[in-house]
Amino acid sequence: MQAVATPQVDRALSLLSAHAVRERAHRMRALCEDGGLQHWRIETSRLDAVADFVVETIWDNYPLLSIPFHARWRHFAVGGHDRWAALEAKAGWKNAAQKARPAFDLVIVSVLLDAGAGPNWRYRDAQGSVLSRSEGLAVASLEMFAAGAFSANPDEPLRLDAERLRKLSADDLRRRFQVSADNPLVGLETRVALLKALGQTCLATPSIFARKDSARPGGLFDHLLAQASENISADAVLHALLRHLGHIWPSRLSLDGLPLGDTWCHPALQTEDETSGLVPFHKLSQWLAYSLIEPLQAAGVEVTDIDALTGLPEYRNGGLFIDLGALVPREASALDQTHTVDSLFIVEWRALTVALLDDIAERVRARLDLDASRLPLACVLEGGTWAAGRRIARKKRADGSPPLKIASDGTVF
Repeated sequence: MQAVATPQVDRALSLLSAHAVRERAHRMRALCEDGGLQHWRIETSRLDAVADFVVETIWDNYPLLSIPFHARWRHFAVGGHDRWAALEAKAGWKNAAQKARPAFDLVIVSVLLDAGAGPNWRYRDAQGSVLSRSEGLAVASLEMFAAGAFSANPDEPLRLDAERLRKLSADDLRRRFQVSADNPLVGLETRVALLKALGQTCLATPSIFARKDSARPGGLFDHLLAQASENISADAVLHALLRHLGHIWPSRLSLDGLPLGDTWCHPALQTEDETSGLVPFHKLSQWLAYSLIEPLQAAGVEVTDIDALTGLPEYRNGGLFIDLGALVPREASALDQTHTVDSLFIVEWRALTVALLDDIAERVRARLDLDASRLPLACVLEGGTWAAGRRIARKKRADGSPPLKIASDGTVF
């Protein structure tokens, strides 16, 4: 569905970019430093300690500094077993496009299922390993994909057909993800609704998702390939995701009929147009954009300006700043309360997280004597802030839970 061009639509489209996420996050940081935010303050004296902890984590995990991009592919290799490589080796794909479409299919469905699983869900994989959180969701989605559960063609199991997605049931996901009363998965019904909406969107827009095949999320590869002469920017990948998959998200904010996705309201952020008070994040979409870089590269497409994407405002990156005292709630008791995704408390925390990740990236590069070309933000996140956030959470709390509580519906966190 394409919106008719109007000045309002143009302004709405301006929010569907990593540039808007970064620009408004840094404006929120400036407001915070001027005392203009209600719920948080930045303890700048602690930012060096955060950078030191991230560098320590990088050296522990990547002593040769050969850090991959932050992407869903890392989770498919949890425990040292690269499950995607094993699938690829058996598939017998004959060319780059035949490989890229299933890679897109898998990573799109896996990222859409990657909102927080909750503290009690576990998944036992085919090797008998018990996994939780992001790694558990990744492996569960990969094993469901490998079993042909998303395919409408028994002779071609490694694909994600839109028609099959549209018919997906909660029982399908419950069974494949080993969900039970004793093993609850947060937001199961909304996850299924998201995948059904993905299938419907692919069927409704064959010009995007069925250029070379029947409708499937992996058809987005052909759309992006047609856009790229020799290269494509990471922000263009993100923009395509936000434009063409924007309608799958639960009803939130829209502007002149254009869904704004992971965008929320904060009255302190003022502009002179209809976007006043709006703060975009596009967390899952950016996570997906990062994760599509490698299959594009493997198909011979150069992905440029990867640092245009921002850090991801979620539990691990944002928890790192709280646990190390760089982000401090004005009311300490707020950390004991459960907050909704649209609360000012969470919107402020997420915006400050995005801005501070840029700051930490610069400090980390200085400590490692590397520039952005050798240590892009995607590597700082992987090496990096996400791992450091998980590490400090485990030191602070026995169950490794994040330092704040959010009521999740399974589509944001």
